[in-house]
Amino acid sequence: HPRVANVAPKFRRREQETLARPGHCASGATVALGAGRQAPYYDVPTSPPARRTFPPVRNAMTEQHRFPPCPLPAEAEALRAPLRAFLAEELGQHPRTLAAKSWMGYDPAFTRKLAQRGWVGSTFPRRYGGGEMNSLQRYVIVEEMLAAGAPVLAHWIADRQSGPLILRYGTEEQRQFFIPAICRGEMYFCIGMSEPDSGSDLASIRTRARRTTGGWLVNGQKIWTTNAHRCHYMITLVRTADAEEKHQGLSQLLVDLKAPGLTIRPIKDLTGETSFNEVFFEDVFVPENRLVGTEGNGWSQVVAELALERSGPERFLSCMALFTELITRLGADPDPHAARMVGSLVARLAVCRCPSAWPLNSIAAAIRLPRRPTSRIWA
Repeated sequence: HPRVANVAPKFRRREQETLARPGHCASGATVALGAGRQAPYYDVPTSPPARRTFPPVRNAMTEQHRFPPCPLPAEAEALRAPLRAFLAEELGQHPRTLAAKSWMGYDPAFTRKLAQRGWVGSTFPRRYGGGEMNSLQRYVIVEEMLAAGAPVLAHWIADRQSGPLILRYGTEEQRQFFIPAICRGEMYFCIGMSEPDSGSDLASIRTRARRTTGGWLVNGQKIWTTNAHRCHYMITLVRTADAEEKHQGLSQLLVDLKAPGLTIRPIKDLTGETSFNEVFFEDVFVPENRLVGTEGNGWSQVVAELALERSGPERFLSCMALFTELITRLGADPDPHAARMVGSLVARLAVCRCPSAWPLNSIAAAIRLPRRPTSRIWA
């Protein structure tokens, strides 16, 4: 981020000219990395450093032991300029208090403007209204939205996981009905997974769907459902059959959140916000054609969906608007204590970005090179 880059020299750790022995932190020793290879030792002082001029930082490790940046291809980086211009125009007067909400900020009008530029459903096929971009291009879109604190909640879940799930497992009828509306920024989705006694142990859910004429009747409860009170549909995980193994007998249904028998009750947090909800099902009818994928295959499908939910940059950039505001307040000549703290956070962000972006970069490289194994991605 530009604000981070402008003050980065103030956050560099002091590099010692001496070397350290393996297992020791004493000056004047060496650390062996293999035959003929040595690396400098970073001495982190226990007391605040005095203000002084920092020398240039040299690489602290050999190529095989370092964490290099994760550059993205030119076609992806080319999106940053138009994205930043758009965000500067649309969010110029956006209060920082709202930007701090990050992707939990809700603004349907903003979502529609993004959709008009092809930035909602950007990886979806063109025949359904998508942009047919690659995953690295979408990664840049997501990074820029998070860095700016853009209010993207309306379309966020549909774009990130619900749409890809329907494209991967849904019927052609479902794709034709749901995907174009998502790409226009007109249809919002929430996630129906967690239950009061089924959080980390997701396979222990008790919400049940039993067959009836033309579909299913759903009974049960979901909790911590983000944005359910504003969404149109929920992809919910339900138990459709009894089985010896709790991971079996699960299915996913597309539930209309305006259906009779469905009640949404907001959960108010300490700030007074109501982003989370409880959702109650009392004989909620779901038509036969709203089954996602194969009946009984819900566990495999939901694990694939969670892979999309848990791997994105929002996992470490959700507080980026707050972070950049902190750097702005500190200025170009921060207090040494603040400099060390910000430098540590910058380092952590850089490392967190690697496992998020590297897999997509590796897949993209494999696709470009012949005779190399590729991984199928559908987001």
